[in-house]
Amino acid sequence: MMRLDIAGLRAAYLAGRQTPQQTIEEVLQRIARAATNPVWISRVDETALFARAAELQRQDPATLPLYGLPFAIKDNIDLAGLPTTAACPAFAYQPAQSAAVVQRLLDAGAIAIGKTNLDQFATGLVGTRSPYGIVRNSFDARYLAGGSSSGSAVAVALGQVSFALGTDTAGSGRVPAAFNNLVGYKPTLGLIATRGMVPACRTLDAVSIFALTAADAACVMQVARGFDAADPWSRPAQAAAGRGWSQRPAPRIAVPSPAQREFFGNAEYARLFAATIGRCAKLGADMVETDIAPLLEAARLLYAGPWVAERYLVARDLLQARPEALHPATRAIIQGGATAHATDAFMARYRLQELAAAARGLWSAADALLLPTAPTHFTIEEDAAEPMLRNSQLGTYTNFVNLLDLAAVALPGGFTAGGLPFGVTLLAPAWHDEDLLAWGARLHAAAGGTLGATGLPWPQQPATIPAPSGTIDIAVCGAHLSGLPLNHQLTGRGAWLVAATRTAPEYRLYALPGGPPQRPGMVRTASHGTALEIEIWRMPEEHFASFMRGIPAPLGLGRVRVQDGAEVCGFLCEPLAIDGARDISDCGGWRAWLARQGPAAP
Repeated sequence: MMRLDIAGLRAAYLAGRQTPQQTIEEVLQRIARAATNPVWISRVDETALFARAAELQRQDPATLPLYGLPFAIKDNIDLAGLPTTAACPAFAYQPAQSAAVVQRLLDAGAIAIGKTNLDQFATGLVGTRSPYGIVRNSFDARYLAGGSSSGSAVAVALGQVSFALGTDTAGSGRVPAAFNNLVGYKPTLGLIATRGMVPACRTLDAVSIFALTAADAACVMQVARGFDAADPWSRPAQAAAGRGWSQRPAPRIAVPSPAQREFFGNAEYARLFAATIGRCAKLGADMVETDIAPLLEAARLLYAGPWVAERYLVARDLLQARPEALHPATRAIIQGGATAHATDAFMARYRLQELAAAARGLWSAADALLLPTAPTHFTIEEDAAEPMLRNSQLGTYTNFVNLLDLAAVALPGGFTAGGLPFGVTLLAPAWHDEDLLAWGARLHAAAGGTLGATGLPWPQQPATIPAPSGTIDIAVCGAHLSGLPLNHQLTGRGAWLVAATRTAPEYRLYALPGGPPQRPGMVRTASHGTALEIEIWRMPEEHFASFMRGIPAPLGLGRVRVQDGAEVCGFLCEPLAIDGARDISDCGGWRAWLARQGPAAP
């Protein structure tokens, strides 16, 4: 079966084993085989898809980060050439241009396949509130696919696309991920521009990413992110205090106290959540029980408070002129926003601020919070019997996230005895997105399993996460390693650790004369190379020049190949300098060699 995960597909393109045209042919066949499931509202014409594939085939795959990757777009996000419906035919319009985030992805080489089904006006966590049909769960058609980004999630889970865009206001980018064995990344508000997206609650909306792995989601995020001056809700990226926690030996991860773990009688979900806590601990995390009462109260504000008025503003004209054009459940929710008063808005905002303050203790005691993504999983029939109650229950652990300006990554967490996926979510304050994705990748790998509903095993080499715009990744192999004498030259310039890894087996390491401090020289060799211990540090670009000026000969910065095949900027040594130097490659790295020399070595 053709792999559509980013690591697998990109490797096939780079090796010349596959072309974008072959990918499109396979995608169209997969969509046709699942045609009874109403995943798609509209799709790009096949002629246009093959023309796009041909255009890409005239380019070098290595020059475009998302080269030839097919993707889906939730149909409340604009794609030029197709109508935007928000799952309401009476609301549909033809956009003159693609949404800012869609254009970024296209410019990076991705191939838009079409627009996916959703809960109308992105109002719901169930995936059943659409005149285009109920999207069925990718594992069991009797169960909810999750919403509102139902079509986007199922398209990825079924292997019809490599990734998909959703939106997330109350959990719409996370609950469908949990129900379909996917990663659902909900970025910091404003990190990805929302220009060209039909709003649900404009102050809370985020464009989300569905992917098969956290590394895939991170690759898409690095292209999708970026300040958009034309978007009033876009925010320049900020340096978060405490970033880099995902690379510490024992990050602090909070979990709710047992009394606050609500599963509405789903014993399998309770078991799987406990197993995930144990998995985190085995990975080295320091698990901290915490009180999440302020978060749960904030969650109740989303629909019981005045934020529903934002949803009313979006559909007000249509609701007043043609109320029958809205799905009954959507209409019932949105109509409630017509009666909100300014005093209600201020009172709710005051209470939210109090709850945010109450939650600060959680973030001072922990780097991240681990929660179930959803407390249980209902059948479509159960949802139909009590649609408002079921939807509210599904938002137990998601509704507060955007209200409190948190970032989140939903991850697969195993399967119930009945074969249904379970998911967990890692959360942290705004601007900790990279750490969440990095730790999420480790947690997902530890859980194992297959990709979505494809049955395909995990990629042997997950996609490499590139540095975001405005930063440079630097591989260090000697005195700049954590805890060694020159590490302050990194930390003093605002750099933070993003990976402790090894090089490809293509290098030799030498102890150079001189010092203090002692330094090694790493040289790439055509034969008899070995894999060496390195760390990758991420530095703001504005400090890079001053860092380079402090590097003495014979050392310099070049391209270092990492064990997964990616290349990053890193320390290398002039080959002339190794004449007479001691070859210490058998130690596997500078830190191990220092340990052999004794305590006075540095």
